[in-house]
Amino acid sequence: MRVGAINREAVSALTYVPPDARELAGPWTASDGTTLWIRPIRPEDAPLEAEFVRRLSPRSRRLRFMNALRELAPQQVERFTHVDPARELALVALGRDGQGREEQVAVARYVVDSTGRSAEFAIAVADAWQRRGLGRHLLGRLLAAARRGGLESIHGRVLAENAGMLALARGLGFAIAPLPGEPGVRRVTAMLDVGAR
Repeated sequence: MRVGAINREAVSALTYVPPDARELAGPWTASDGTTLWIRPIRPEDAPLEAEFVRRLSPRSRRLRFMNALRELAPQQVERFTHVDPARELALVALGRDGQGREEQVAVARYVVDSTGRSAEFAIAVADAWQRRGLGRHLLGRLLAAARRGGLESIHGRVLAENAGMLALARGLGFAIAPLPGEPGVRRVTAMLDVGAR
């Protein structure tokens, strides 16, 4: 999935209420006992974000960015790590590599659209962490934050071949439909109960 170009200046600050960053940070433990730390992305995460995308397999990069991207350009790294908290949320999952160094193993984000009532989301999980429940957990955190922020819906674009993401979306109650004019792409949409803030 990818987050499309959105005119961030046009988003109404009166509709969307940004989540409190302190509520978004915390641990997540996999079934094998490995614990990751999840928190909002920071500008100083730029090297981690660049390395994360570089380490994704070609297939995982294509499923996330819908093209044959090999690595992020410096401008993309800056864009992804310098989010506007009034209109965007990006969560990273951090762990340790074999040498004990901090590494990013996943990222999930949404960008509020110009109406201030809906957002487009995207998620990427390192190949070694796929099919372990991390993507579901991160997407659940995004949905909860979007709901608390007063958004009415959240949507994403998924390649039709991305069976894992489509199954995850279906399991979380997303509606799935073809995207007119884009063969091979599906739009997944979840309506949010804003009364449950």
